[in-house]
Amino acid sequence: MLYFFVRSSYLFALFLCKFLFMSFKEEIVRRRTFGIISHPDAGKTTLTEKLLLFGGAIQEAGAVKNNKIKKSATSDFMEIERQRGISVATSVLAFIYKDKKINILDTPGHKDFAEDTFRTLTAVDSVIVVIDVAKGVETQTEKLVEVCRMRNIPIIVFINKLDREGKDAFDLLDDVEQKLGLSVTPLSFPIGMGYDFKGIYNIYEKNINLFSGDSKKNIEDTIAFDDIQNPELDQIIGDKAAEELRDNLDLVHGVYPAFDKEKYLEGKQQPVFFGSALNNFGVRELLDCFIEIAPSPQPKMAEERMVDSNEKELTGFVFKIHANMDPKHRDRLAFIKIVSGTFERNKPYLHVRQGKKLKFSSPNAFFAEKKEIVDISYPGDIVGLHDTGNFKIGDTLTQGEKLNYKGIPSFSPEHFRYINNADPMKAKQLYKGIDQLMDEGVAQLFTLELNGRKVIGTVGALQFEVIQYRLEHEYGAKCSYENFPVYKACWVEPEDIKDEEFKEFKRVKQKFLAQDKSGQLVFLADSQFSLQMTQQKYPSVKLHFTSEFN
Repeated sequence: MLYFFVRSSYLFALFLCKFLFMSFKEEIVRRRTFGIISHPDAGKTTLTEKLLLFGGAIQEAGAVKNNKIKKSATSDFMEIERQRGISVATSVLAFIYKDKKINILDTPGHKDFAEDTFRTLTAVDSVIVVIDVAKGVETQTEKLVEVCRMRNIPIIVFINKLDREGKDAFDLLDDVEQKLGLSVTPLSFPIGMGYDFKGIYNIYEKNINLFSGDSKKNIEDTIAFDDIQNPELDQIIGDKAAEELRDNLDLVHGVYPAFDKEKYLEGKQQPVFFGSALNNFGVRELLDCFIEIAPSPQPKMAEERMVDSNEKELTGFVFKIHANMDPKHRDRLAFIKIVSGTFERNKPYLHVRQGKKLKFSSPNAFFAEKKEIVDISYPGDIVGLHDTGNFKIGDTLTQGEKLNYKGIPSFSPEHFRYINNADPMKAKQLYKGIDQLMDEGVAQLFTLELNGRKVIGTVGALQFEVIQYRLEHEYGAKCSYENFPVYKACWVEPEDIKDEEFKEFKRVKQKFLAQDKSGQLVFLADSQFSLQMTQQKYPSVKLHFTSEFN
């Protein structure tokens, strides 16, 4: 009797383990974590809204373009974003669509906030690139796609605003191939454009979606159309449009390769969709194809080894820190991308850099600025952890293994200004605000060794305005700026700190030396010529353009 009891208990435990493992793997497979990138004003945030609309996450999209009514995009939750009509920080949105858990990271398009976007690209498994039909491929898009190509991130291209006059569809496809270095294959194709825009033929699903021009709130049905030679096509869209569509599709099939999912996942082929996000047009086709072909959470390389998403032990890394997401509570959140294992509430995890265990009683899942406490999160999920100053961007959490995820870019600033306290009564608030904003990675703080003055360095000039605005509205502190003529900030790595050459370098360049927030020595070169001469004169003193050289 005892034997049968023990055997039954063993079999039940085995079944339970197998069931839990299967459900763990199934949770990974059903997740899609991706970023949306583009040049400013290509319609990226509008597309994000409409994906949420089609996913049933919201009932009506924010009127992004209409400033008269006080609506704004769900993903633009910072007050300054609502006022300026641009995204200045990455926002995280999650929803369920056709039993797939979708995590969208809506990134800033403006070049002055590119550093936030580059960091976010370390946390995604795929991207959607949005291109304006009238402007084609623009400079910022080229830079962002270059990063994706370097990392072999799977890319889907969405050509937006088809209800407006723009470039010919084939010219746009050529533009994407030549300027972005992509190998495209159209999975939908427009029927006309601008005033003549009649709809889209979905090559992937073989159906037609007709455009009515009045679909800002309604989601239209599609007409199944397997055979484009069918005379019914002429009756639906007109003889001329039907003939033109047939000719265009013949050209598409003749010029572009058939879609190959494996090549797409390897980053060697990029499907293209056409549509109008503002009018909800072509968005469903994009979303349906995306959840079918886009990758589930992928393995990620740590300094020590490759980490597979199916591993049971938790690993994750901080790719973003944001203070005051809720101004009423003055909270500071660290955004963690779960790479492997499960993140469970109230379970201790190792903060690798600090070498100490931490517990989190209220880990958050995101819907733009709305948050809800979650008990368990899986690979691919983005978790927000309330932070009292423990985390820096790039920090790793594990269940005990000492792993370090690198490749979180930190760029050398290109714009520099002295920061001054404009209200002596609020000095404490100012320094707290600067300290927290620098931790977010929006800019870098340098303290001059000669006189202790504070210098802010940013990648883009618009960041100074954002810092000034946030200091006043989130911390109640006011600041002013003075120009500080610096060409480049270089982190200093001497071969030997006792070396005579390094001592001479410090003496001669004293007024150009500063310390960053971590206490690392930084050389602030005032010109390109000065930088070159310094490198030649002091060859044993290495100068780096990122702070992650060690």
